[in-house]
Amino acid sequence: MIDDWAWVRTAIGFADVFIFVYFVALNSSYLGLLLLAAAEFFRHLRRVPFNGLEDLFRSPLTTPVSVLMPARDEGAGIVAAVQAMMALRYPRFEIVVIDDGSTDDTFALLEREFDLVRVPRVVPDEVPFRGAVISVHVARANPDGLIVVRKVNGGKADALNVGINLSRHPLVCMADADSVLDPEALLSVVKPFADDPLGTAAVGGVVRIANGCAVVGGRVVDVRMPRQWLVRMQIVEYLRAFLMGRTGWSRLGGLVVISGAFGMFRRDLLAEVGGMAHDTIGEDAELVVRLHHHLRERGRPYKVIFVAEPVSWSEAPVTMRVLGRQRTRWHRGIAEILRTHSGMLLRPRYGRIGMFALPYYVVFELLAPFVELSALVLLPAGLLVDAIDVGFAWRFALVAYGYGMLVSVAALLLEEVSFHRYPRWDDLGRGFLAAIFENLGYRQALACYQARGAWQAWRNKKRVWGAMPRQGFDTVRPS
Repeated sequence: MIDDWAWVRTAIGFADVFIFVYFVALNSSYLGLLLLAAAEFFRHLRRVPFNGLEDLFRSPLTTPVSVLMPARDEGAGIVAAVQAMMALRYPRFEIVVIDDGSTDDTFALLEREFDLVRVPRVVPDEVPFRGAVISVHVARANPDGLIVVRKVNGGKADALNVGINLSRHPLVCMADADSVLDPEALLSVVKPFADDPLGTAAVGGVVRIANGCAVVGGRVVDVRMPRQWLVRMQIVEYLRAFLMGRTGWSRLGGLVVISGAFGMFRRDLLAEVGGMAHDTIGEDAELVVRLHHHLRERGRPYKVIFVAEPVSWSEAPVTMRVLGRQRTRWHRGIAEILRTHSGMLLRPRYGRIGMFALPYYVVFELLAPFVELSALVLLPAGLLVDAIDVGFAWRFALVAYGYGMLVSVAALLLEEVSFHRYPRWDDLGRGFLAAIFENLGYRQALACYQARGAWQAWRNKKRVWGAMPRQGFDTVRPS
């Protein structure tokens, strides 16, 4: 019996040390990406006075863009979102809204607001899609600027494929129907294509959380921290993981995720790879990895870039139940993508993507929730059986959670210095508190949902998108 307990203590002690080292590496990788992001931000800010966006806006040679907005039951915010798109500063673009079998008043609101009329238009099948197209409509006052397609529900990927088929311009921008874009967003995200039209394959833009902000005329006019602590913690998470993380990976040439809420692609490449995949729940990230896979296989030079300045504002979940469904879906998507493209892992022919980016996602994204949950069990168990001492437990807590708080606070500070999106001191104070509270309960709850998503992918369970109720954007200045 004594030997058995000695073996258990040794195993638990070894596991606790392994998890300790894992958290050191994880948080250090976040800090490293943050430092790379800082260098990129300062480089970007130095170039802002000479970025040539006004020249792009006035030039007749600026490449036109098709903006695709898949929508299903988005009545709460669809009109504001389309108004925001129509108000963008860009010389020539069209908006294609794909109503993917909505059961609410999404289409009725669009029809009334923009005076839609039905037109006979054949939808090409250059990119395969499943849900039949019911009808195509255009705005009476702007038939070349706004197109609304009604189709049988087939999922977001299917809706986007219909939009790709209907798009008429060389560049395709994908944006969520619950999103509101800043006026200069298209100009900023098109700039890399203007600088290198053949070498740039895709560009991603920043997604920020609009909860608590005031939207007037389809534009965010007052940026505030929301009242709900759950949403505040999501804001901090977005800054650290999405803004800083993706900017850092872009600087390394290893960007593998462009959010479906705001990304731009060359239309010819989308058609070449067959559009969005139907067999994954993370179709936006899978598309980017498939582009890498496709272009690396053929030895063609290309770039996938993340631009920190263009901003898309999106509504975040306000309840833990809805947030849990979202994060389960996201993590399942990561697991499915890594499984589908596992042949790229640690293969030199796929360059930085195969040798660094995808292995990083396996170790520090896919496995992270399992390590997080293991720590919650093994650390108390180690103390209970005397496998570790109290001093080690304190060091563990400082590395796993204190270090994480430091990185989150640093991300918030860097965002404030670089872009100053939250001008009020009380909003910044709430943000700093959220950066601390995020590590105390929120992070562990997300790990449970993420682990569930990975488990669903492993078991090949039926894919369910799950509804996310929308509250819509504030139309008056928040108090």
